[in-house]
Amino acid sequence: MDETYIKVKGRWCYYYRAIDKFGATLDFMLSEHRDEEAATRFFKKAIENNGWPDKVVIDKSGANYAGLMNINTVLFLHGLTCFIDIFQVKYLNNIVEQDHRFIKKITKPMMSFKSFHSASATLSGIELAHMIRKKQFKSTDLSDYHQFLELVA
Repeated sequence: MDETYIKVKGRWCYYYRAIDKFGATLDFMLSEHRDEEAATRFFKKAIENNGWPDKVVIDKSGANYAGLMNINTVLFLHGLTCFIDIFQVKYLNNIVEQDHRFIKKITKPMMSFKSFHSASATLSGIELAHMIRKKQFKSTDLSDYHQFLELVA
């Protein structure tokens, strides 16, 4: 899990992304703030969509660590004894750092988005196209165009 910066209305916003160890995109979220609340919201969304992870690799961001600790606290309060292992190592998240390149390559020529809502919608479309290109969906033997048609149907 990592975040990158996206410019919206002249201000930097934070684009949270999570990928698995094979490079498949798990979840993404655009946030106006990079704080504990935003990180917790992202982790809740990612867990809701993908299930509980055994471990999460993050960089040295204190907000991301606090967000994961909030998730572990919720697990403890519900009486569960299996927690999410948190690995805070600067260079272990290189896979997600390299995956940011694709997003930056598309958004850099745009310079900035005019509104937060349009930025979020556009980034969702870019992520979907990237996921199709990475053949993350069930029908991996189909072309990108046919995968897109299958998703639309």
